[in-house]
Amino acid sequence: MTVKELCASAKRASRELALLRRERKDEALAYAAEALERRVDEILSENAEDIALARADRLPDAMVDRLLLDEDRLREMVASVRAVALQDDPVGQVAHGWSLPNGLRVRKVRVPLGVVAVVYEARPNVTVDAASLCIKTGNAVILRGGRAARHSNRLLAEVVQGGVMAAGLPRESVSHLSTEREELEELLQQDAYVDLVIPRGGEELKEFLVGHSRIPVIHAAGGNCHVYVDAAADLDKARRITLNAKVQRPGVCNAAETLLVHRDVAAAFLPLMVKELGERGVELAVDKTTSDLVDDPSLRRANKTHYETEFLSLKMAVRVVESLDEAVAHIETYGTGHSEAIVTEDLAAATAFTQRVDAACVYVNASTRFTDGGQLGLGAEMGISTQKLHARGPIALEELTCTKYVVWGDGQVRG
Repeated sequence: MTVKELCASAKRASRELALLRRERKDEALAYAAEALERRVDEILSENAEDIALARADRLPDAMVDRLLLDEDRLREMVASVRAVALQDDPVGQVAHGWSLPNGLRVRKVRVPLGVVAVVYEARPNVTVDAASLCIKTGNAVILRGGRAARHSNRLLAEVVQGGVMAAGLPRESVSHLSTEREELEELLQQDAYVDLVIPRGGEELKEFLVGHSRIPVIHAAGGNCHVYVDAAADLDKARRITLNAKVQRPGVCNAAETLLVHRDVAAAFLPLMVKELGERGVELAVDKTTSDLVDDPSLRRANKTHYETEFLSLKMAVRVVESLDEAVAHIETYGTGHSEAIVTEDLAAATAFTQRVDAACVYVNASTRFTDGGQLGLGAEMGISTQKLHARGPIALEELTCTKYVVWGDGQVRG
């Protein structure tokens, strides 16, 4: 089957999926979860092959961590599918409704997008998350994973597809492309059949898709995220938030990459914070003020490159700022609009930060690591959009629908 034929088949399947009741979609998800449980050993075997190849190719530790599937992660994957089934179905919900003086009844109703192509890198969990979210919202999905996870992705897509078929849904509800670049380039031209492309990966992938696609692309972008410790911060909260934002899982897009500290608390906060980050294995690049405050000759001097880099590893930049204004200006200059946090007990400072910082998620006294569909109560998600059209923040169930107006009348005509 050619890529064009696959996309056309997915479009036909999407028309059937759009009409399904919630019970049928949830049944398909239950079958998919059961199939994943039955084939755990096969999945782990295929994933082990990907991990071995990744290490032989000397891929970065952060990418190997994203690739890895173990029994715990597979249990989480299955639980995520079942959690999606338990969530409310957005399809058919009335977003707004009103009646006009002429008697027309207007309803703005949520409907599936149609066919969603998800293009991702070394993240086999995306195969299952994307498929389950699209099934729940009545969309057909075309999965195109990266070469590093090709064995895991192929089998996971096959397992989920089998579960969907067991529930009586069309085979083309879930489709999977090879890792060949030519197939991806052909997919991106199929605007007659595919309604949306969602990237899940780094900036290079995003830029390629935006530059080559005739289909709308939601930028599930990377994150150069910051924690700003304000003059009015509770320093114990600041310590815990900074550690969690950087260390809990450094290879993900909502991990903090730069620590900004107000000058008024820098002397009290930074020596201990730098020591604790160092004990956790974090390599720091710091400005002159921090270097003067902390007696540690191993610290590197930060430059522009450090501040603009998404490290995705145990590295972090540090800068002392004179004011909240300077912190916001730094974030405006170097941030990617993903997730930004302020630690403060000053309500005015917190309010100013939330109003002025332009990001998909802005936090007050909480770690940036909560930018995740499951953590925000949205269930599984396909990435974090930093765009301002259609969807911003976690791309979860509601973001995989659009709306149409349904207007009921009783013979009205326009004069």
